[in-house]
Amino acid sequence: MDRRGLLGGLAAGGAALASGAGTAAAAEPPAGPRPVLVYTAVALLEERVSHGKTPYGERFRIPIIGGTFEGPEIRGRIVPGGADWQLLRADGYLELLADYFMETDDKVQIKVFNRGLIQTVPGPDGQRYAMTTPRFEAPLGKYGWLNQFIFAGTVAPGEGKVPSVRLSIYKLV
Repeated sequence: MDRRGLLGGLAAGGAALASGAGTAAAAEPPAGPRPVLVYTAVALLEERVSHGKTPYGERFRIPIIGGTFEGPEIRGRIVPGGADWQLLRADGYLELLADYFMETDDKVQIKVFNRGLIQTVPGPDGQRYAMTTPRFEAPLGKYGWLNQFIFAGTVAPGEGKVPSVRLSIYKLV
């Protein structure tokens, strides 16, 4: 087969897949994402500092002073020096934007950008919405898979005398 014939065949095959021709399963929606636990973490915090009211709400900064994380394929510590920038909106929701590093037990540094949304007033069922969507920047190699998935997680108050939060992070597969 010459190059023209090969390209024509590939184009025809792609068009058939796109139109769903020749497949009964095309009418069924794809399966939804399935969460797989990556790690649970406790992030240690300093007291929050208000930066005042803005047109968007009240802005806070919460220094991240350490912590730990552990999961089936990854474990280590949260490196002191990061911060969680929060915006308390007029509707009572708190927008989170945390920026920090994790260090694995084998000394690999991983950058974390974590966005979240927390309902500060419980809903009618007494529950609060508290979710996060971390994005990782890991070096190529053992932890490179962190660059290749979408992640979601939950946020809850920590326990103990030092201010903290508990995070449970899942990759969506």
